[in-house]
Formats: sequence, C-alpha cells, structure tokens
Amino acid sequence: MTAPLTRPARLTGRGPRDAGQAFPVYIVAVGGLLFLALAFFAVGQAAASRNGAQTAADAAALAAGQKYRDLLTKSLLDGLRDGSYATDPAAWKDLLNGRGPLSDAACASADWFAGRNGAEVSGPGCVPDSWPTSFAVTVTTRKAVGNSVIPMTRSTHAESEATSVVGPRCTLAAPPDDDGGTGGAGDPGDADDKADKADKSGKADKDKDDPGHAPVELSCDGRRWDLDPDHLQDLPEAADLFSVRLAH
Repeated sequence: MTAPLTRPARLTGRGPRDAGQAFPVYIVAVGGLLFLALAFFAVGQAAASRNGAQTAADAAALAAGQKYRDLLTKSLLDGLRDGSYATDPAAWKDLLNGRGPLSDAACASADWFAGRNGAEVSGPGCVPDSWPTSFAVTVTTRKAVGNSVIPMTRSTHAESEATSVVGPRCTLAAPPDDDGGTGGAGDPGDADDKADKADKSGKADKDKDDPGHAPVELSCDGRRWDLDPDHLQDLPEAADLFSVRLAH
C-alpha cells in the first residue's frame, strides 16, 4: 500500500544566514557596554583622586591654623611672664585678638600634613592673611589619576584648595572699680581718702599700682580666667584662647 503524500513541514526559526548577520551587532553592543563601564571607572578614579586632594588640602589648612594658634598662645603667655603685656599693651591685645606676626612655621606644618595625605603644597602654596588670620592652602596629589580609557588621566594630578581661619575666643574682662564701687566718679573726697591711706601706711601700694604685676582677667566664651603674672597657674590652653575652622 502506498503512503499518502504529505506537504513538507514549514521551516521555523532563523537560518544560519540570519544568525551570522546578528553576531556583529552583539559584538558592537558588548563593546559599547564595556567602554561605558571603563569610562565610568575612569570617572570614579578621578572623583576618588579629587576627594583625596580635598582631604589633603583641608588637613594642611587646619594644620597651618593650629600651628599659628599655638604660636599666638605662646607669645600671649610669654607677654604675661615678661611683663610686656603692660609695657606694650597694644601689641599684647593684638595677640589676644589673633593678630600676631606671621610665621613660616605655620606653612611648614601645612606642607608636612599635605605630604602625610599623599599630596604637596603647590601653585599659590600657603598664603597667609594677617586679619582675620587665615591660611589659604593649595595642594596637588603626588599620584596621577591613573591609566584608563581616557588618555589624559595617566598624567593628570588632582588639585584642591582650602582655607582655615584663626579667630579669638577671649576678651579682656572689665576691671573692677578701685574703690570697690562705693565712690562715684564725681566724689570730691575720693582723692583725699586715697592720699590719707597712703600717708598712714607710709608708702603707696606700688605693687598694686605697678601694671607689670596687675592681674589680667579674660572672658573666653563665657568662662573667666584670672591670670596673675606673678603666679601663672591653671593657664588656658590654645583651644581656650583661639578657634580654628575651615572657611567654606
């Protein structure tokens, strides 16, 4: 018995020719995605290098400000010890207000801290300003961004800058009245009373009137410091006298 004739089965799916045409498209798509991934990686490298430069700049600027704060504190307390706060009160008050002679040691400290964070002071460098006392520091990373699909990153170094400001925390407290507040400025007997006391004692109280031995009272953010130049004890720290902050 002869088998019945049947229609040939319809071919389904893509043939070898269609698959060969799609393969280059896949290659291009994968290559594009790979390039984008490498480009994003390069951007991440640049951002990380930039953040590192900013960290180094902040640390360097703060180091300069803190070093200068320490120098101001030393000069201020030395002025109490040697009596120059009385012989040259204007200069001593300038120190109290954060206006002292600029020192290379502050910028040297900035350079050292920049190096500790993988950078170095560059460009304008460390630029101090006497009032308000501030230090603008520019740093450049020692390492380049690195190899990437972007050729220029191989030799590009991140650069950043920061500024610190040294501000006073203390003011001279108002001295008490000589007469303990019992006599007014227009009291005619005030001078006679003082003269009588001097005559009775046989001498004027020179130690009390001598400005080289007069105590100094400071008001520092609500805290009071009574400093006796002849007995300097319980001295304020640098952080009690001056603040150091980053300027944004």
